[in-house]
Amino acid sequence: MSKKDAKEITIYDLPGVGAATAEKLKEAGYETLMAIAVATPGEITELSGLGEAAARKIINFARNSMNMGFETGEDVMKRREALTKLSTGSKNMDTLFGGGVETGSITECYGAFGSGKTSLAHQLAVNVQLPKERGGAEGIAVWIDSESTFRPERIKQICTDLGVDALETLRNIQVVRVFNSDHQMLVAEKVEELITKDKLPVKLVVVDSLMAHFRAEFVGRGTLADRQQKLNKHMHVLMKMADMYNFAVYVTNQVMAKPDTFFGDPTTAIGGNIVGHNSQTRVYLRRGKGGTRVAKLVDSPHLPDGEAVFQVTEGGIKDA
Repeated sequence: MSKKDAKEITIYDLPGVGAATAEKLKEAGYETLMAIAVATPGEITELSGLGEAAARKIINFARNSMNMGFETGEDVMKRREALTKLSTGSKNMDTLFGGGVETGSITECYGAFGSGKTSLAHQLAVNVQLPKERGGAEGIAVWIDSESTFRPERIKQICTDLGVDALETLRNIQVVRVFNSDHQMLVAEKVEELITKDKLPVKLVVVDSLMAHFRAEFVGRGTLADRQQKLNKHMHVLMKMADMYNFAVYVTNQVMAKPDTFFGDPTTAIGGNIVGHNSQTRVYLRRGKGGTRVAKLVDSPHLPDGEAVFQVTEGGIKDA
């Protein structure tokens, strides 16, 4: 099937899908062939009322239409060249990140309170709106706020330093306060509607912080399996959308001290392997000397380990 044919096919053309089922799929956020193609049969069954066999049939049809087979390493390289790097405001940090925070993936920063996690989130929410030559993506930001950390005053300070319109910048940040883990997961799924229905150019999704509600609601070892299952689903939704719509996901994470660590820094991120495996880039932030902060690259699929020193100033993130 040619690419031209694939573009002309809509969800109304899927086998066994009538107008009523197509509307149900659209209401659930499955408006495009790509959304169907990357869904699971269980998701389609739950949302549309189709049987599992019918769900598998339409998913396979969508995948064949999208030509989602093998591709060469060269094809992957060309696709990666379309990714955008968002500047952190610090050249040292940008170098550590390989040019900036990358779209199409999840970047996690974890550290103790006061280490600069939320400051970096505010900086990215402004920088994402800048032209590409200034380290931006000419897009808007979505801020999923679980700890009431978003501060418009901070945005105004950063805008003043950069010489950009603060009110216009604030209009281009969609903020939602979430009150429990289910609400947080639902809001994350709704980001797709901002892109497909409202036609907003979302290029950054901030989750500050990722684990606050999960940590508070699931207490004790007996609830660990349920927590990790929900967390895994939440992060998979974020990862899938980041890849589909080419936006950056920046999540902040809390830490705990490992009591069995006798040498070195006992600080480790919470959330376990679920968070670690779903975050493509992981960075540990800590306080340095003389009011500086240190960013340590802990994990990346293509970047070497390293550290960068930066400052949190009134005007935003700067080199130390």
